[in-house]
Amino acid sequence: MINRKTRWAIAPWNDSDERLAVELSRELSLPPLVARLLLQRGYRDIQAAEAFLNGDASLLHDPYLLDGMKEAVDRISAAGAAGEKIRIYGDYDADGVSSTSLLCRVFQQLNYTYDYYIPHRSLEGYGLNNKAIQQAAEEGVKLLVTVDTGISAYEEVEFAKACGLDVVVTDHHEPPERLPNACAVVNPKQKHCSYPFKGLAGVGVAFKLATALMGRPPLELCDIVSLGTIADLMPLLDENRIFVRCGLQRMKEEPSIGFKALAEAAGIELPALTSTGIAFGMAPRINAAGRLDHAKRAVELLIADDYDSAILAAIGLDALNKERQRIVEETVKEAEAKWADRQEVCRASGEEEPSVIMLAGEGWNVGVIGIVASKLLERHYKPVVVLGIDAESGMCKGSARSIEGYDLHAALTECSELLDHYGGHQAAAGMSLHREQLAAFEAKMSALAKSWVTEEQWIPKSQVDLECELEEATLSTISQLALLEPFGIANPSPRLLFRNAEVAEKKAIGKESKHLKLAVGKGNRLLDVIAFGRGEVARQLQYGCRIDMLGELSINEWNGFRKPQLQLHDMQLQEELPESFPSREAFGAVYKRLHAIGRSKLRGLPERLAADAGLSLASVRFMLEVFQELEFLTVTDGVFAMSDSPRKRELSTSARYQSVWESFNEKAAPV
Repeated sequence: MINRKTRWAIAPWNDSDERLAVELSRELSLPPLVARLLLQRGYRDIQAAEAFLNGDASLLHDPYLLDGMKEAVDRISAAGAAGEKIRIYGDYDADGVSSTSLLCRVFQQLNYTYDYYIPHRSLEGYGLNNKAIQQAAEEGVKLLVTVDTGISAYEEVEFAKACGLDVVVTDHHEPPERLPNACAVVNPKQKHCSYPFKGLAGVGVAFKLATALMGRPPLELCDIVSLGTIADLMPLLDENRIFVRCGLQRMKEEPSIGFKALAEAAGIELPALTSTGIAFGMAPRINAAGRLDHAKRAVELLIADDYDSAILAAIGLDALNKERQRIVEETVKEAEAKWADRQEVCRASGEEEPSVIMLAGEGWNVGVIGIVASKLLERHYKPVVVLGIDAESGMCKGSARSIEGYDLHAALTECSELLDHYGGHQAAAGMSLHREQLAAFEAKMSALAKSWVTEEQWIPKSQVDLECELEEATLSTISQLALLEPFGIANPSPRLLFRNAEVAEKKAIGKESKHLKLAVGKGNRLLDVIAFGRGEVARQLQYGCRIDMLGELSINEWNGFRKPQLQLHDMQLQEELPESFPSREAFGAVYKRLHAIGRSKLRGLPERLAADAGLSLASVRFMLEVFQELEFLTVTDGVFAMSDSPRKRELSTSARYQSVWESFNEKAAPV
């Protein structure tokens, strides 16, 4: 039996939804599947659906709806007019880099006197710091404008004021109770801010500031906005959807020098670029600068004015990213070994293994431990904390990733007496503590997980958008699914469930037969299916068996041909057992019939054999499995052939025969 690996959470659907979908489909000339997906994503009337599908810059909100925007514009404009030196102060991640680069472009167009500063991740840490503020004052800076940081920097802003600096804070992180006493604080998440969209990235807030300063939305900079928005995992809804759509169009049709160079270094084809290409191709290279070196190298690329310097910067970032990948791979191996040792210690002592994977190592690069934690979470589906230890001081800096039901921020709050610093949210967090506290920290975090996480929540969940019929998987419909793009957070690529699909073809493909390729359906209406890393399943599937499949539809293009394809995420096969265990005489009769046929397409053969022998289809399929296992026959590319000189073997030596035999004996055993 092949059981699904995840819990399938199927979105509800009823007759009322179906009627609305029919209306949407008719009014907007959409395939029924696309209309149903729009409804599932909350767009239940024509106007809302049309805005989602075709929304443009005309739907962007007034930047002055952001609390503090007028004060920010007044102070920055005054500094610009007076020729005061302005310093943009950003963060070292892709959102901070994007925000910094965007304001550099805008201040350049406005002829302001400016420069920028991004702290070093490992030497300075996150956010404003007094040393950098003092340096700014000594260098004649009169105004600091923060991007993607600053909302929690109350003390640092006070220090800046004491140094004679004014500060404008722009940020998108959760505000604390006490806000900085700056010239202006612009953050849509402030309690008193009535801005209609709270999901802006730091670069989105910077774009709204730029819009107010310039008197127009600088759409030519949406390429930068899309990078930071996607990299920071912001919801691709409302304004973010417009930014990313506009940014993708810009990169495809009129890419800036920096993005053209980045695409060349990364091997990305800009005309075919999607949000996924930004997330997995561009963002990691931008982030690599801040993880392993200094984020200013990424800013230099995004603001480059000549291609020679841009391509050199892009090649450098690509090299850093490869080094980052190597470090991550090594650290994951070390972490996995530590976890295996921890499990072995628990087994040897008879203890239950921790409910939270907590691993610490000297020399682990703190710039990549978040990635390592994510990879361990994916493999083990447990909350994970990975910490790098400073050998001299004994201080540990950690990054955590979590599962449904375990709120990391709440858990860290419960452990606050053990920590020096912490912050984050339900799914991801960071912390620092001394190595002497690690054992107590692990024990408390694990106890909380054991208490909070239900038995069901220890199993990963797959969200299912809709149940569909194979007939809906056409080239036309799949092409129109692109109307729902850009895909990302809060608007994922649709996950569709196809039930009771009949397996017509199956094979393991790729290096070491690691991947599974199927064709499901009947006759000429077949759907290709690809499942990466599931090659071993080919041996467990029988031609004609029926499976439930969860995956994403796409178009497979090969040698000029275009075919619908399902990328399989999860599947389930309910084992089909005969109504009664076939007799040896029945095995013999079917074998003789196969020998007479000799060679044939397998499709339709079980049905013919069942009719000829007066047996059930399940019995014949079971016999074919046994014969194939014993090498009495072979199946290659959907064609069966009897072996010329099969080795004599007892039916009972077949593992499949024994398994089904034992199943019947268990049923017959007295209770």
